[in-house]
Amino acid sequence: MELGIAGKKALLCASNAGLGLACAKAIAAEGVDVVINGRNADKIASAESEIRAVATGRVVSVQADVTTDEGRAALLSVCPDPDILLNNNAGPKPKRFMETERQDWEQTYYANYLAPILLVHAVLPTMLERGFGRIVNVTSAMVTTPRPHHTMSAGARAGLTASLKALSLEVVSQNVTINNLLPERIDSPRQIEMAKAAMKREGLTFEEARAAQVQSVAAKRLGRLEEFAAMFAFLCSVQAGYISGSNIHVDGGSYPGLV
Repeated sequence: MELGIAGKKALLCASNAGLGLACAKAIAAEGVDVVINGRNADKIASAESEIRAVATGRVVSVQADVTTDEGRAALLSVCPDPDILLNNNAGPKPKRFMETERQDWEQTYYANYLAPILLVHAVLPTMLERGFGRIVNVTSAMVTTPRPHHTMSAGARAGLTASLKALSLEVVSQNVTINNLLPERIDSPRQIEMAKAAMKREGLTFEEARAAQVQSVAAKRLGRLEEFAAMFAFLCSVQAGYISGSNIHVDGGSYPGLV
């Protein structure tokens, strides 16, 4: 399928590894000029090399922390008017409610709510002027199926979902769409982190924790990064202009609800 986005510009947060890197590669291969981001110089350099191997457009990397004003300013100085914005950031470490402290909540708020909101606020005007914009937020299955050890992630990301749902109703008539991808058990570095947390929380070996991850998925396998990225690329396409304000589970059929 020709996605119709060759020559568009994309700003992709936290795209030097995992889900973000997979998304960057997917649209770079479609001819999109991409600006990738991360905090680690070595990871950024490696990611840029991977993307250039498949890209047919420009690839620019920016070392910056998107949770800070300075970091967002650095990104926007390189790409102030993207056609595509990927809001993505690492989630907080799993903790049960009474294990959390105030600073945990503040860090989660800045990383998983305020930073993406401020980036949308910055890039939305030019999207509306052009009559084209694709905003995709990587949130979490915890938005629709919260778990006791993910109270921080569920709260911040559900808040982001609600705020941008309201905005989506206003801007879709100008061909600016806002959607959320809810990953569950995509085989990324995040799942290694989750397995190690389960080892500590439940007294499991690493092998047992990884096996439990697989068994928790209806498809009985972990998702591939390329599968997640393909959905992202489609949501960025011209064909996806009638999809907005949606939560899309990429979870091997595991979401148990009807709506």
